[in-house]
Amino acid sequence: MMEEHTARAAAAAAVSLPLHSESPHISRRATAFNRVFAAFYAAAILTLFYYHLASLLYPASFTSFFVSVLLFISDVVLALFWAVTQTNRMIPLRRREFPGNLEQLLKKDSDFPALDVFICTADPYKEPPMNVVNTALSVMAYEYPTQKLSVYVSDDGGSALTLFAFIEAARFAGEWLPFCRRNGVVERNPDAFFASNKDSNSEKEKIKIMYEKMKMRVENALEKGKVEDEFIDGEEERMGLDKWTKSFTPRNHPPIIQVLSESSKNKDMPNLIYVSREKNAASHHHFKAGALNALLRVSAVMTNAPIILTLDCDTYSNDPQTPSRVLCYFLDPRVATNLSYIQFPQRFHGLSKNDIYASEYKRLYLFNPVGMDGLLGPAYLGTGCFFARRSFFGGPSSFEAPELSNLHPNHVVETPIKSREVLDLACVVAGCEYETHTKWGSKLGFRYGSLVEDYFTGYLLQSEGWRSIFCNPDRVAFYGDAPMNLLDAVNQVKRWVIGLLEVTFSKYSPVTFGVRSIGLLMSLSYCHNLLWSFLFFPVSVYAFLPQLALINGVSIFPKVSNPWFVLYAFLCLGAYGQDLVEFLLDGNALKKWWNDQRIWSIRSLSSYLFASMEFSLKSLGVSGFGFNVTSKVVDQEQSKRYEQELFEFGASSPMFVPMATAATVNLVGFGGGVIGIWRSRGVWEELFGQMVVAGFVVANCWPLYEAMAFRKDGGKLPPKITFLSFFLALLLCSFAAFLF
Repeated sequence: MMEEHTARAAAAAAVSLPLHSESPHISRRATAFNRVFAAFYAAAILTLFYYHLASLLYPASFTSFFVSVLLFISDVVLALFWAVTQTNRMIPLRRREFPGNLEQLLKKDSDFPALDVFICTADPYKEPPMNVVNTALSVMAYEYPTQKLSVYVSDDGGSALTLFAFIEAARFAGEWLPFCRRNGVVERNPDAFFASNKDSNSEKEKIKIMYEKMKMRVENALEKGKVEDEFIDGEEERMGLDKWTKSFTPRNHPPIIQVLSESSKNKDMPNLIYVSREKNAASHHHFKAGALNALLRVSAVMTNAPIILTLDCDTYSNDPQTPSRVLCYFLDPRVATNLSYIQFPQRFHGLSKNDIYASEYKRLYLFNPVGMDGLLGPAYLGTGCFFARRSFFGGPSSFEAPELSNLHPNHVVETPIKSREVLDLACVVAGCEYETHTKWGSKLGFRYGSLVEDYFTGYLLQSEGWRSIFCNPDRVAFYGDAPMNLLDAVNQVKRWVIGLLEVTFSKYSPVTFGVRSIGLLMSLSYCHNLLWSFLFFPVSVYAFLPQLALINGVSIFPKVSNPWFVLYAFLCLGAYGQDLVEFLLDGNALKKWWNDQRIWSIRSLSSYLFASMEFSLKSLGVSGFGFNVTSKVVDQEQSKRYEQELFEFGASSPMFVPMATAATVNLVGFGGGVIGIWRSRGVWEELFGQMVVAGFVVANCWPLYEAMAFRKDGGKLPPKITFLSFFLALLLCSFAAFLF
């Protein structure tokens, strides 16, 4: 099968029209300006270090020495973070695809390479089955030969409710897919289509009624917590659902593989396969990476497509032509030889007007991938990514053979997917003990060893000699769901940071292993994310230290008339200015940038801080951590507050305490500074820098003050968090009075 794919790529060399092009993302003049600015900024950083070292060598007192140490360490971390960010600004690339030129190569359906789609879900109550169904239907409706397309749904929660939802989806797909093709529908997620298309006709109304009936049946079953006999229509469905016996639990059950549609039996339908890998309490299941590896093996036995698309359960297709864009690269022999994956940006629907939680992650999902594409290619972002199956079996020139010939990427599947032989072998490779004493997770498949299996897998694939490509077409290829409350947002990032720390302190750290395997610039680019966890220190220092000194009328920054003040001003305004310009050039509003930098501070005092604490405790054997699924369920009141751009606290969490304490200290510090300057007008020059910092934090913390004192709705900050933050602020102020 891979030989056919390679042969097509070789044939592409003879085509007269290009399949894609690349050009600098920004003009040469802008690139030159960035590099000149970076040189001046780097010189300013070194000058700042000189200033700190001089302060350390000749301290006026123990307190000034202590303050200088904290500021020096903080500035070193911030300088490193700025430096690694520059690697993604050096060679940014813009790519363009020409899918219309594929007609030269793909003259009939049999010329297309097969495509397997992996969709992962884990909990029907946090990830509603109808969301997963809409994702699956959107890719089942791709403009792609149905006999070449297979969709695999991994249900790691082992829920009969999810299987039932897909039994219903397979029935509805028989009407939905032909409807989309007949009418040239572009939005092929039914929920998104009916929400955005208000025009009515008899055919559309008929389809909509069918969809609403399916949705009602699925949601009724979910509400009752089980699939009752009234929901089961046929004997085949009953046999599948009868596998959920009394001893069946999400963490202890046999493998279940159910073929819900078969392209060889219905030319309008691709293959749709439900997979729930075996679970038991005695085996480590490796979270999402383990689920993806199970799908990799099961799909190898059943269809073994040379191209694989991985999707989160909430990431639906927004463009049915996306596979054609991917083929523009996979069928080009100039890039296909060592091309592992093609990553699309993560985009989100339903965001508030100014994205109050900065859920778009512009730097992570757009700016960094564009910059990395000029090196070895973007990191794997976990969803919206097309892989060459071959890349999961060793490097381009160092093949790692699997333990079974049926799992070989070149294995040709000739047996029907519903045959007993195929299904039995699929159940074997989906077993929880199958990977024991094999190379899965280390040399084969998605890699184990980190909660961020996407980052780790992409990084190790590039270390083996593969490269990747960032594809960012004008029409968004995929849309996903973003957290709609602050706790889910910071918990999600905390999980990522724990995973990044696992990579940082492993033998595969980009700081050591990465420099040797992918080069200095690429390893520095990967270090951008690794440094997240260390940002809690400088942000904590600048959120508390200048303000506590201000309360006591003590200056810790150079006064305005001192030339060193100009250096501080340049470094601060330069960093924020560069970030702002990047946001504005991407077409974002100023308020969206403001929200992004505010959430950066909030994450530092919550996600980054608590991730570092949890990882440290785990390393000492004090506690463990697991994979928590981010909830995709939102109630109406919460949704209304989100649209109004009100911060949603609601639930009580210790992660809210540091940010609430910082808000309190800064408000007191700013007020104290104003009073001090009013009483003694001559000190304003000495305290001006601290007043600016405190004022900036106070402006950033307005949503917190609002939630602490003014709001009465369910999203306000819980009173016990407010009380605890006041108490801690009082303790810090008392300590500062002693220190200063």
